[in-house]
Amino acid sequence: MITVTEATASAGALKRLSDEGVSIWLDDLSRRRIESGNLAGLVATRNVVGVTTNPSIFQAAIGSGAGYEEQLADLAVRGVTVDEAVRMMTTADVRAAADVLRPVHEATGGRDGRVSIEVDPRLAHDTTATVAEARQLAWLVDRPNVMIKIPATKAGLPAITEVIGAGISVNVTLIFSLERYREVMDAYVAGLEKAQAAGLDLSGIHSVASFFVSRVDSEIDKRLTLLGTDEALALKGRAALANARLAYEAYEHVFAGARWQALGGARANRQRPLWASTGVKDPAYKDTLYVDELVAPGTVNTMPEATLNAVADHGDVQGDTVTGGYAQARADLAAVERLGIAYDEMVRQLENEGVAKFEVAWQELLDAVTKSLNSKGVDAE
Repeated sequence: MITVTEATASAGALKRLSDEGVSIWLDDLSRRRIESGNLAGLVATRNVVGVTTNPSIFQAAIGSGAGYEEQLADLAVRGVTVDEAVRMMTTADVRAAADVLRPVHEATGGRDGRVSIEVDPRLAHDTTATVAEARQLAWLVDRPNVMIKIPATKAGLPAITEVIGAGISVNVTLIFSLERYREVMDAYVAGLEKAQAAGLDLSGIHSVASFFVSRVDSEIDKRLTLLGTDEALALKGRAALANARLAYEAYEHVFAGARWQALGGARANRQRPLWASTGVKDPAYKDTLYVDELVAPGTVNTMPEATLNAVADHGDVQGDTVTGGYAQARADLAAVERLGIAYDEMVRQLENEGVAKFEVAWQELLDAVTKSLNSKGVDAE
């Protein structure tokens, strides 16, 4: 548990981050975290105002079995399929977390206090199935502060429009490229226009666009290291921040345009950029790099707990570190391209790998739950 002394010490950097207009969300969830009061403690003392989940997070939580034994036994008695068992457990956790965050949701007018749950990653390239699953998840969780995560694949784009058009709030995930990010914003705006035509209240529909950060550096740094020249090595650790900063520039452009003005006049909410994958993977970099250097108003930073604690301990939040850096960001990405590292090829690879990693994690989760159900004498086929 977080002590009063720790809470006081952590208030500085995290409070400054919040004061700069950055919403702090936790990139993790487990039943033990909810039931122990840890999540409520982070909301009370660490400025946490939202939670994101993904298949890897659920695989780690449910795969361990901790806190899920009683529900697994009940599900085994009922003879449910493994897919149903997984959805019953994951939606129960999201529902409970949403209840913890409900006061934040109400205090912020629906802006924060959000908990995200992702559609089955095996549906990432199936628009119709993604829409159906998104509707089902919203119904299963049955909380106004849930967000349904939809991957930003080509098939995901029309699904985003349909789900937003149905009045369901969406967290668009696995965005790596600037071109795809613009397509995501367009899909969101089209969804709002669809909702408006259906007579829905736009003020109740919210969305974030999860733009991945550290994985970009991991991939580009690997290629820069292989080149090994002084020029290449000098660019390490700069591409991910450049990519994210130019994404924010695109966000500013879209949500200041004429098409948006009509929706804004109808009380529609901007789709906020969410910085995802902000845990630093290279130990040579400061562990708060992707927080300190991505401070901009109207954004979300979803952090694993280790990063959250690092920011609380030694984060260096010095105001807006995004909007003044557009020219340098373009120069950094251009320098990477000049070295023969193809941006378009790299971001396509990252998207494909991201979907594949979540599919693997989901299958590992299904296998672990199948084993648990079978151990109780149930055929979980």
